[in-house]
Amino acid sequence: MGCGKSKLGKSVSSKLNRPFIDLDDLVEITHQMSIPQLFAAFGEEGFRERERNVLQNAALAEDAIIATGGGAPCFFDNMEWMNQNGITVFIDSPVKVLADRLINARVERPLIKGKSMEELIQFIEEKLKERRPFYEQAKIILKGVDLNVEVLLEAIDNYQIK
Repeated sequence: MGCGKSKLGKSVSSKLNRPFIDLDDLVEITHQMSIPQLFAAFGEEGFRERERNVLQNAALAEDAIIATGGGAPCFFDNMEWMNQNGITVFIDSPVKVLADRLINARVERPLIKGKSMEELIQFIEEKLKERRPFYEQAKIILKGVDLNVEVLLEAIDNYQIK
């Protein structure tokens, strides 16, 4: 959450002339409810089940660039599935950078709604501690500070050469 995956994903898709899919948007379209509405109606577990279903069963475009929500890799077998079906990237950003981006985010995010900066930093630290083992299964791991589309494309090219 807040690492820039949607922004970078859109840039990469544009450079490579491939479709870009934001998984959260696809979940909302599929269920005709916003992410906050899905969380309110079904709780996090119910949301994650729906998210997994959309990720693994939707007719995703071949060679699409897909930005998942921050929790998607950490539930069910999603990370394994993503690794088997594409090149996964973990954008590893410092907690303070993430907090600064998220505190003023225009998008309503159910997991951080109403948190102070201190609470947000603590929340991010806890979530990263829980989620890092999943994120570190990604095929490519890049530092998020000053990451740009050229660096990301080079890392993808280098991975594909191996």
